Amino acid sequence: MKRVAVLGVGRVGRVIARDLAESGGVEVTVADQSPDSLEHFAARSGCRVARADLSKPQDVRDLAARHDLVVDALPGAMGLATVRAVIEAGKPCVDISFMPEDPRFLDTEAKRTGATVVYDMGVAPGTSNVLIAASARKLGKLRQVSVVVGGLPYLRRQPWEYAAPFSPADVMEEYVRPARIKVGGQVVERPALSGVEQVELPEVGTLEAFYTDGLRSLLDTVECSGMEEKTLRYPGYAERIKLLRDSGFLDTTPVDVNGILVRPRDVTLKLLDPAWRLEDKMEEFTAMRISIVGGTEPPYKRMTWNLLDRTDRDRAETSMARTTGFPAAILARGILDGSAGLPPGVHPPEALALGNGFVETLLHELGARGVHYRLEER
Repeated sequence: MKRVAVLGVGRVGRVIARDLAESGGVEVTVADQSPDSLEHFAARSGCRVARADLSKPQDVRDLAARHDLVVDALPGAMGLATVRAVIEAGKPCVDISFMPEDPRFLDTEAKRTGATVVYDMGVAPGTSNVLIAASARKLGKLRQVSVVVGGLPYLRRQPWEYAAPFSPADVMEEYVRPARIKVGGQVVERPALSGVEQVELPEVGTLEAFYTDGLRSLLDTVECSGMEEKTLRYPGYAERIKLLRDSGFLDTTPVDVNGILVRPRDVTLKLLDPAWRLEDKMEEFTAMRISIVGGTEPPYKRMTWNLLDRTDRDRAETSMARTTGFPAAILARGILDGSAGLPPGVHPPEALALGNGFVETLLHELGARGVHYRLEER
């Protein structure tokens, strides 16, 4: 029986661990620093638990050494150190941390230790990368790719009309990190929260979309003249966050407050936590539209991938946890049984679209879990 360690017992980590455990043939251990969270989850899932300080690379290496594969479901700030520690242990790793760094510089070390690593394996980045790369193989050449994606509560509460479906610190990072897009075949930067436009989505209505840095590896792995990704929120949200950012509330440089040095962003996150908290019974949804134009000659073909997923009330799973966690769990099994077809090294999600049939497996397995991607072609 294969042994898998899931690092982090947050909403997404719980979905990954439960999905792997229910698949059979896998012994799952969930590791976290919080004993209360571990015990509560273990009682309901049947997974093993391991209390560990995952900020310490040695603790991560020790856990990895005792397992056949590691899933990193920790916050982005811990992602690089975690993946490096798993590579040093020579074990496969599926990462969903959305780390700010590009971990591909660890590729040589991963090949040396025999570790197969796939990073950014969530919804976007993640499944979006796989579908874009698969579309490029089908069309021959991409000319324009536009992604809009976001998770939102159905209940709109002023002033934010938002609830964080994952780490608020990682959400905040999206609002300050410059967004890289492609224009005329060249990578250019746009300020996060800029390029605001209204987007109409069936069954959802009118939302606004703004630039965030979600394309990541796609900028250099998929040839395309124009490429952009925008985050979806309710109208007016970007202007409110820009006011905070431009007033210094998202800065990380400490300021002196009555002789005490504090980081403005830490205070802001502390104050926003209750306002952004996604309550257990709160209904929410995740929506994504990937619009693709491609082909070798006119008339160019258009492909559109659509996703709309909702809270699973029966299992108390958020749509963001489902659409992020299920792809990671499916890939973990694919690495363990060899069906993912990836050699040792550090790979972005789009490497899974190389033609070994894993894209079809991914979509089939997601559909079996109620996460459906609809393709429109014309």
